[in-house]
Amino acid sequence: MRLSQIRDFLAVVESGGIRAAARKLGVSQPAITRSVRRLETELHARLLQRTPTGAVPTQSGRAFLARARAAQTELRKAEEEVDQLGQRVGSVAFGVSPTSAMMVPEAVARFRQQFPQARVRIAEGLPNLLIPQVRDETLDFAICRRAIVKPDSGLAFRPLFRNDFVVVARKGHPLEKARSLAQLAEASWISLLPLDAPGGPFDRAFSPVGLSIPQQVIQCESYNTAIGLIAKTDMLGFLSRQLLAESILGDFLQEIPVDESLPSFIVGMFTRSDTPLTQVAGAMAKAVTAAARALARSD
Repeated sequence: MRLSQIRDFLAVVESGGIRAAARKLGVSQPAITRSVRRLETELHARLLQRTPTGAVPTQSGRAFLARARAAQTELRKAEEEVDQLGQRVGSVAFGVSPTSAMMVPEAVARFRQQFPQARVRIAEGLPNLLIPQVRDETLDFAICRRAIVKPDSGLAFRPLFRNDFVVVARKGHPLEKARSLAQLAEASWISLLPLDAPGGPFDRAFSPVGLSIPQQVIQCESYNTAIGLIAKTDMLGFLSRQLLAESILGDFLQEIPVDESLPSFIVGMFTRSDTPLTQVAGAMAKAVTAAARALARSD
């Protein structure tokens, strides 16, 4: 198996067809076709299904695709580490959940002191979107709460700090003087997680005090949209206490302090357990860890 065959296969999948892949790589269509066919012969499996509009991976192709992307990423990292020895520029890509993003500015500032020319990519999303990208090495690591996922021997999780949930509403909300969850149970709520997600904030907040989960709940998978709905309507939501204190959200949102004990969650770093971070990615991970410790001390 040649590296060029992996490159050509990935180009076909990502471009959607042989012709587009050939244009992308600057080679002829027959050359791409021969390369992919040789790869299929060596693997004894059909990887691509030709369609009238292009080519899509077969079931075997999808299985090979994840490994091929990881192999290509590892080669890129190896090249960058060699480049770094010659003081050339490296790169790092990491993910962060919205409720964990308050540490990013300090972390990046720390990192820039050591690697001012490095390329940095930051992706924001919920754990269910970020963790698969760590698994396939699209991201070097991800900072988010410990997700409700099946144990995965391919991933490692390092706790960084504990975050606390609070009830938030727009300033001037009609229920701003409420002091119990019972007084808020009939309100409209918004949730970033499915209501049936085990261990979610609604289940962990309402069930222990004998209350049913509110009936009027909208599931919204966009953090910015959820914040906008809370800020501009009478909807309520759960938000990180630290994020509310550390960001501009405090300008238009307020906590409704309730007597009940609300759940907390662990924020940490997900990495691949079988692949070491590059020098540049390791430096960013250390910067994030230092920023997280500083945030925890300030609580």
